[in-house]
Order: sequence, then structure tokens, then C-alpha cells
Amino acid sequence: MFELGKGHRMGPHSKAEATGAWNGSRGVASGLVAGTRIATRMGWRPVEAIATGDEVLTFDHGLQTVIEVRREAVWPDPTACPQHLWPLRVPAKALGNRNEAYLLPEQQVLLETDAAEDYLGHPFAMLPAAALEGFRGITRQNPSDMIDVVTVQFRRDEVVFANIGALFFQPKATCLAADDSDAPAPEYPVLSMPAARELVELMILDDQPVYPAEVDEALLEVAFA
Repeated sequence: MFELGKGHRMGPHSKAEATGAWNGSRGVASGLVAGTRIATRMGWRPVEAIATGDEVLTFDHGLQTVIEVRREAVWPDPTACPQHLWPLRVPAKALGNRNEAYLLPEQQVLLETDAAEDYLGHPFAMLPAAALEGFRGITRQNPSDMIDVVTVQFRRDEVVFANIGALFFQPKATCLAADDSDAPAPEYPVLSMPAARELVELMILDDQPVYPAEVDEALLEVAFA
């Protein structure tokens, strides 16, 4: 187990999947790796400790109640994990994170960077983590053991704070996914893989930093009182 636009046109987008899981016969390529800590009313808690009914701090809508929690394994079989499911090892400080971290390849990550401002016309970009390979030492790594994955689900799609400095998309609860009659357009459309790679290439070319997500102190007073 691991330890835990301006100057350019906007690229094509795709809507975030409601389930957040790899659409294959076996395996999971999206979700938060166990050990990742997220901001909740009770403080920073390991994602594997989150339960239905807990309140999690979100980027756009403050504290939101968790409707469902999904717990899975990236690859439960004792056979070798397929390469397309290999997680990405994120060295310390690569995304503003203090410590080494791991991301699943299809986990959608919201980044704030000057390159996004140049490419999209605004500083935030939602992209699949796989697109970050090669940026500041981020590499794929063949897991040596089973990787536990947790997805927390809400009344609507949300973006949550993680202690590694990144913001992660977490989907609308699957029990509500069929009721999309009044669903708003996604606030942060997900860049397609080609568009995401083009953005990351700009980040690599200019060696531009990713600004770590910080919880607003006013929200901290509410969330961690």
C-alpha cells in the first residue's frame, strides 16, 4: 500500500462522470486513495473515515452532507495491475503538496495556475490526473499491493479540499444520478485529455507553479469550530 482563452482557444470538454469509476469490466481509475485527508466539519480527516451523514467542506458550496460513500479497490486481484490503472506518484511540492501523494489517473483535479489563465481565460482548470504525467516529476507507478479507493458523493457534483494542496471532483450520489431534470451545467467542465495535455505542456514549458488550494480562514472558523 502506498504511503500516504487568452492567447489560446479553449479546448474541448466532457462532463464529469457521475460514478467516477473506470468504465471497464474490472478496476477503478478514479476516486481518492486511502490516506488522503479532506476538510470536514470535524477537521482534516482521512477519506476512508468519512461516513454517510458527515459534512465535508466544498470549494463552492461550503459544508455539504455526504449522501453516499463508495469503497473499492483499484485492482482487487492478486495479478499485476493493468498499466492504464497505475496511479500517479506526485512528489512533494509538485502541486503545492507538502508530502508525496498519489492520484488515480482518471480522478478529476481542479488546479489554479497562470497557464490556465492564458489557455482558458480563467485561472482554474479541471483535468484528469493522467494529464499531469511529466509535470514536476509526476510519474506513473506500478502498485505493489492493493490500493483502497474512496469516493464521497453528494446531492450534486462537488469539489472538495484535500490536504495535499489539490482540489478534487467528487460526484453526485449514484442514487440521485438518474434525476438530472434540474441538473445545472457543470461549474468546471473537464478538459478532454488532448486539451489537458496541451495545458500541462504549457505549464512544463514555462515551469509555472500550481497554486495550492487553501481553505479560507473564515470557512475554517465555521467548519472547524
